[in-house]
Amino acid sequence: MTGKTFAPLLALVLLASSGPAQKTSSAPKPAPLAHTLDMTLQPPESVGFSSERLERLHAYMQKEVDDKQFAGIITLLARHGKVIDYRTYGVQDLSSGVPMAKDTIFRDYSMTKPVTGVAMMILYEQGKWLPSDPISKFIPEFAHLKVYKGTDSAGNTILKDPDHQPTMRELMSHTAGFTYGFFGDTPVDRMVRDAKIFESTNLQEFIDKIAQIPLLYEPGKGWTYSISMDIEGYIVEKLSGQSLPDFMRDNIYSPLGMKDAGFYVPAEKRARFATQYFWNGKDGITDRPDPNIPVSDYASQPGMASGGGGMVSTTEDYYRFAQMLAYGGELDGKRILAPATVHLLCSNHVPAELLNGSFGIGSMVMRPGFGYGFNGAVEFDPAEANLPDGKGTYMWDGAAGTWFWVDPANDVVFVGMIQRRLAPQSPPLEFESRALVYQALVDPSK
Repeated sequence: MTGKTFAPLLALVLLASSGPAQKTSSAPKPAPLAHTLDMTLQPPESVGFSSERLERLHAYMQKEVDDKQFAGIITLLARHGKVIDYRTYGVQDLSSGVPMAKDTIFRDYSMTKPVTGVAMMILYEQGKWLPSDPISKFIPEFAHLKVYKGTDSAGNTILKDPDHQPTMRELMSHTAGFTYGFFGDTPVDRMVRDAKIFESTNLQEFIDKIAQIPLLYEPGKGWTYSISMDIEGYIVEKLSGQSLPDFMRDNIYSPLGMKDAGFYVPAEKRARFATQYFWNGKDGITDRPDPNIPVSDYASQPGMASGGGGMVSTTEDYYRFAQMLAYGGELDGKRILAPATVHLLCSNHVPAELLNGSFGIGSMVMRPGFGYGFNGAVEFDPAEANLPDGKGTYMWDGAAGTWFWVDPANDVVFVGMIQRRLAPQSPPLEFESRALVYQALVDPSK
């Protein structure tokens, strides 16, 4: 504002303040503009990215497809809510040669976890639970959970009462003492495998089986990637009175316009369902399933919906979810969560003494600067964690290689979709993509 325009305005303000008191207008204030989503591709330079430098991202992804490490890839990059890079590479099925398309449907696997986290936070906002609540408040079957303490000289299992009942905060941050059963080989892992918990016909049967298995460690004293988010799925059903798929449809998918998201792929959409691939044991991929890995055909609504890994979606579906988080809980005029609730979801909840590099899953290692919020990892000090993202970045990935992050400091959202089951030999797309994205952000001030 120039001095010439400021002086008359100041005079008007002073004149108004010296006059008689004015009646407060009863007219409602105009509603703030909603965060609307426009999928029209915008120039990268409009939000500080370099088109030339983004070619490095494209070249890297294309090379991985050309080297037959992946059948196909989709990447989507947005800043300030503008989609600036949205690319498909390769095919969704090698045998048919059907090209990878923007409406291809993917198995999200563990990228279901953040969505289940949002479902839980919707119920949190309704006053139905608190992070400090014991899990047994909502699952009485867990009231007498024991902690595994080894075996005695005769080989008998030693169990004891936990120092405290595991809490909802510990459940949602993988520190409650549960385990998946197939990432470790402790006696507790073997008990979980023997119980065949994922062959349960419904979530109640699933809970009944878990109630008979001890915790791996004292609540809050370790971090183990676990069945916690499947347990959350049961809690969502119990607190809402709806099935997990129905609750997510009504409260997340439909409001956000996630039109292909769900827990199965109906017949009319099967042609868009990407084929899942596995490492072939030598130099590439195969569609022959590993006999040790359970594979679902996603042909019908499951009896036991997995809040930890059961979702399917398109790239745009998941981007809509991620952009809602970036916008503080709202999208297209539909508020899912309050900004304060999103902040709680995306803040670290792992005790500092556990952030020592001893705990994690794959490349997601709990360490200084890198922890876990509710249902997703959090970079609360990226430089300390040796990552280029901004402070507060919230992210997770899935067993078939899908990945995403929401970076509030730089207002960047990224979604990557592939369908290759992760293995030690998998190319590190997720973390390579971070370097390739942020090297192209040449003017963060825009």
